[in-house]
Amino acid sequence: MEPEVLLEAGAVSRCRRRVHLEHDPAMREVPLAPPDPSAEQRIADAAAHRAEIRDRLIAATPGASWVVVDRELPPPERAAATQQAMAQGADYIWGALLPADRAGHRRGGSELLVRAEGGYLPVLVVRHRITDPGAGAVTTPPHDLDPRHAIPDPARRVRSHPRDQMRLAHLRRMLEAHGMAADRLVGGVIGLDADVVLWHDLSAATWPNGRTALTEYDTRFADRLAIAEAARSGGPALAEPSRVLECRTCPWWPTCEVELTAMRDVSLVVRGEDAMELRRAGVSTVDKLAALDPDDEPPIIWTSGPFADAVALARAWLADLTMVRRVREVEVARADVEVDIDMESFGESGAYLWGCLLSGADIGVEQGYRAFVTWQPLPTGDEARSFTEFWTWLRDVRERTRAAGLTFRAYCYNAMAENRWLFGSVERFGDYPGMPAKTEVQSFVDSDEWVDLFRSVSDQFLCSRGKGLKVVAPVAGFTWRDPEAGGEASMRWYRQAVGMDGGEPDLTQRERLLRYNEDDVRATHALREWMTTTANGIPFMGDL
Repeated sequence: MEPEVLLEAGAVSRCRRRVHLEHDPAMREVPLAPPDPSAEQRIADAAAHRAEIRDRLIAATPGASWVVVDRELPPPERAAATQQAMAQGADYIWGALLPADRAGHRRGGSELLVRAEGGYLPVLVVRHRITDPGAGAVTTPPHDLDPRHAIPDPARRVRSHPRDQMRLAHLRRMLEAHGMAADRLVGGVIGLDADVVLWHDLSAATWPNGRTALTEYDTRFADRLAIAEAARSGGPALAEPSRVLECRTCPWWPTCEVELTAMRDVSLVVRGEDAMELRRAGVSTVDKLAALDPDDEPPIIWTSGPFADAVALARAWLADLTMVRRVREVEVARADVEVDIDMESFGESGAYLWGCLLSGADIGVEQGYRAFVTWQPLPTGDEARSFTEFWTWLRDVRERTRAAGLTFRAYCYNAMAENRWLFGSVERFGDYPGMPAKTEVQSFVDSDEWVDLFRSVSDQFLCSRGKGLKVVAPVAGFTWRDPEAGGEASMRWYRQAVGMDGGEPDLTQRERLLRYNEDDVRATHALREWMTTTANGIPFMGDL
């Protein structure tokens, strides 16, 4: 007899097809993609973050009764310890694992349960930022776990994290099933900065569709439960594969990729709701999409940019082309003096490296690659020094260029990341000597001197396999020296480079990071040169 279906909170935010595969007995022996080392590291970092928050909270609540449930215990023992702590009326239960709600087909636990009027409230501890500058978030100070003290925060607004709300709703339903839910329909979240407790009203109509978090959760849970039970019983699949953003990190992607490629499924070139709507309209394959007239009206209400681009992407996919031109003549802004810039950050902790490649006319500054870096583990005040040195050098290059009567431009690939830490550095270290004013940074970012090559590529090319630099630069003939080069791998190298995990700093990993960063800026340089010279040899979409 097959075991009963018990869903965790993540199922309601997960791809529907993944839920099917996880509960299909026929898929139990199918090999999954190997664990991502970066994902494993994020899990370890989250565990360390939770432990730090636990210790802070216990220290900040003297006299309160705490029960800490050992996460290393077998699940039945953890659940029994949690149930006993609730029965005894503990004020706070850390590491709670609720007994399975077999009637409701739910399982799960909360970093923290807080005793309140009528029962318990769930509080999550997560390793992402939960608020942004703004107003309206309902918060309490970081060690105040009583939602009765929560007030609207004039300096913060809620950062959208639907999964947090879905998990709180899941835990609420489980507490209700065990008769241990507090009267108030709220749940708390402590984020990466741990500077407030953010309280979500699960009964408020805060979702874009007008639903409350609980209503949205109930709808999603019913859908995922039906999928899982149909898969377990061998009935017709209620969720077919479709390529979505989640596929990039899903262990089941190799299974779905084979199936989608065999079907030549339209989601290989069109994502999300548009792919599903195209299937309903009979355009289920890349071939059918490629056969449509790009000048005709799309067969569905279209939401993904120009419909002609989708048709061209389908034709490019069939021709096994990584890129095709959207324009007759490729152009990219150039200057007498040019600097390629690439920043390396470590998650939300800060930016430890600004790499620059200076080329073009001689202005009395040594050309080539240079790095402005701190090897003190982030977060660190030394980040202010490295950033200030970078900005001082960049300012000097710009001023020398103007004094020589020459033009200047700086280039990056996807300015969103660089801009975030340009402004973030100024905001966090504004009092550091030599730190530029925000207005100076804003003036640079808004000027024609700051060029985002990602935007240039997006405007002038269609990319059938994505627009990341690691995909696009090889088309321009560039290759990275390190075969493992990538943002995720660099996170692992950084930990070793600064001795973050307790060992001695690995100097070879520092050299590796500098080589990787240099290759990134040389890649943008190569891409720009290619766009200026031979990129017009790429097929034009209108000729496919």
